[in-house]
Amino acid sequence: MGLISRMLGIGESAQSIGGAVETVAEVFTVNKTKKELAIRAQAMASLDQYGMEFTNANNGWFDSFINGINRLPRPIMALGTVGLFAFAMANPDGFANRMQGLAYIPDPLWWLLGAVVSFYFGAREFHYARGATAPMIIPTIAANEPTAPTKASAAVFTENAALSEWAAMNNQAA
Repeated sequence: MGLISRMLGIGESAQSIGGAVETVAEVFTVNKTKKELAIRAQAMASLDQYGMEFTNANNGWFDSFINGINRLPRPIMALGTVGLFAFAMANPDGFANRMQGLAYIPDPLWWLLGAVVSFYFGAREFHYARGATAPMIIPTIAANEPTAPTKASAAVFTENAALSEWAAMNNQAA
């Protein structure tokens, strides 16, 4: 095709028209290759972030102790609720006596307990919700990195037959 396009003089103009059509087409549809690469980059960035969260800085026994205490409220409340059901079945009279004792607690104290629990869990939810809206940094491929796919990245192109074939061909050559 290179020889024919040179003889007819349409090579460069055909490429520029093709580039223009591609640019216009990408306005209406997503470029699947770029989309798949962006999804893979986002997944890898998430995995890297999760990996960094679980690295142990080994700050000392006090920090480990405080981190352990910070992880206790939710399991204690969940297991405590299940424990109440078990206690009600094991000793109904004792459970009834304790529930009557709870009836004597004044309403403002219940409101205070509800506010403390709500603010504790609400602050956690707000913290995570606020962190989720931060812009995601998607890593880009550096100029010195090879662009041919590796065996691990060949699985990314499952929806695109041409890219799967290209990846398999480059894996055989390597």
